[in-house]
Amino acid sequence: MKLNDYFERMKTVPGVDYDRFLETVDKPPYKAIRVNTLKIQPEELLPLLPFVGEQVPFCDTGFYVSADKLGKHPLHHAGAFYVQEPSAMSAVTALGVEPGDRVLDLCAAPGGKSTQIAAALSGTGLLWANEIVRPRAHILLSNIERMGVKNAVVSNMSPDVLCPRLEGFFDKVLVDAPCSGEGMFRKDKEAIFEWSVEHSLSCAERQKAIMNSAAKAVRPEGVLVYSTCTFSPDENEGVVESFLQDNPDFELIDTGCKFGTKTLKYATRVYPYDGGEGHFVAKFRKTKGRAYKGAMYRYVEPPKEERLEIEKFLTDILRNPSFHHYHVIDDRILNLPNPDLLPDLEGMNILRAGVKLGDFKKNRIEPHHNLATSLTPYEFKRRLIMGCDDLITARYISGEELEIDNWINGWGVATVNGITLGLGKAVNGHLKNKYPKGLRTLAWKDLQI
Repeated sequence: MKLNDYFERMKTVPGVDYDRFLETVDKPPYKAIRVNTLKIQPEELLPLLPFVGEQVPFCDTGFYVSADKLGKHPLHHAGAFYVQEPSAMSAVTALGVEPGDRVLDLCAAPGGKSTQIAAALSGTGLLWANEIVRPRAHILLSNIERMGVKNAVVSNMSPDVLCPRLEGFFDKVLVDAPCSGEGMFRKDKEAIFEWSVEHSLSCAERQKAIMNSAAKAVRPEGVLVYSTCTFSPDENEGVVESFLQDNPDFELIDTGCKFGTKTLKYATRVYPYDGGEGHFVAKFRKTKGRAYKGAMYRYVEPPKEERLEIEKFLTDILRNPSFHHYHVIDDRILNLPNPDLLPDLEGMNILRAGVKLGDFKKNRIEPHHNLATSLTPYEFKRRLIMGCDDLITARYISGEELEIDNWINGWGVATVNGITLGLGKAVNGHLKNKYPKGLRTLAWKDLQI
């Protein structure tokens, strides 16, 4: 009965070509990757990946793929690409991020859209990535770290607490809202049997509340983008219309998307026959309101002795350390994003601001994995150079100790095709593997170990 209800409702979805939609139901889902331009350019990466096909229509750096289990590929470990459903890339495309923007991704886990925003910022401005569910927030942080994002704040807060605190602060805000996920049914065949009208209506109420919170965080003349991966009019057009009624200081504007089907004149729908699993995107401009009046972050350097210890630690490992805003919390050493762009963080549930450089241990500092992921190989004094098809790469990712040239000693970085993978400590011809245990996997399927 539920299945019949779902397909009957699909006939009424705005702009759908129902016959074409039915033809896609039993076809395999689309798979794609997005190149992480913080680490590598498409023309450098694609020749290394024989399973990559055509560019997706939703993002200049997205490409269809024909392989599975890409999370085990060495270049995925290195943050060279993000595995992402192709039409999910459309929301950030519509957001129109520009270098220097202050951007909030309010419902950010697992991090596909956040890392796409980070690539568009290209190391400038500020990315604030928030996730209300704590375990998912840690997954978000892991992906921010893997992709080498330096200018991010990752928080674990409720939108109705975070957004009033940062009222009028952001140039761009993205709400990729939790939804009934109808656009994921081809990927998860069982999910369709759990679908119900009641669940969709419940999602719509939650989405309205999130959007009303998000509205507060947008500066005057700033942009808010709302997206879902569902087809439900209640969760899409219905939420947009309700938001405009509740927030007369916003206007609906064109997404600028050249793909999909227009709805509500300016919003965009993507169906499986458009080349993606399904997405809805609406874009708003805030016409008036209050700019941020809250306090900004007051940066204070660590005590001189502590700062000199940090600088010596970095100089021992790096050629020309480029970090400037050291911040020590307990024994953790961070390098903050540009403090001039940071609001006051006091009392906020922040998982990380900026890059974690290392930890104070007894009589020493131990570098953190994030130090490796945030830099290029050429910034390190000692490098283990590997390729994505090399056996030694698979051995490193699986956590093995490696034999190396015995004249190299000290902390260094393992690299794959010119991208950092992680840290190791060379001692008398052996590389003690410091790749985090939680990230280690068996080798990519084409590597035999």
